[in-house]
Amino acid sequence: MESFDFKTALKRVTPMLIEGEEVFATFSFSRDYVIFTTKRVIVIKERGTTGQKKDYTSLPYNKVKAFSVETAGEPGEDCELDLWFSGLGKIRFEFKGNFDILGFNKMIGEYIL
Repeated sequence: MESFDFKTALKRVTPMLIEGEEVFATFSFSRDYVIFTTKRVIVIKERGTTGQKKDYTSLPYNKVKAFSVETAGEPGEDCELDLWFSGLGKIRFEFKGNFDILGFNKMIGEYIL
């Protein structure tokens, strides 16, 4: 995943946010987006050839039963974040290049634990 314009992310999800919920990280891959808020992960998938049809999936942190990070060597290189959701199973997020996965793991932990 690659980081993308924070303003674009806010524009897409602001109507969905509940009181007190804030966006703290945004990523894109292909035509899809992953937005981490203080309450959940929001995945936006663009459908169809024009991308006008969109699927918004909310994955609340209060349904996470476990999480882990994996690096390709040193922290900051290509890495993965796995979240296990009750009733859904494991969702994997892959981060390419230089990324502070340990710091991100700490932020996620603050909302899950």
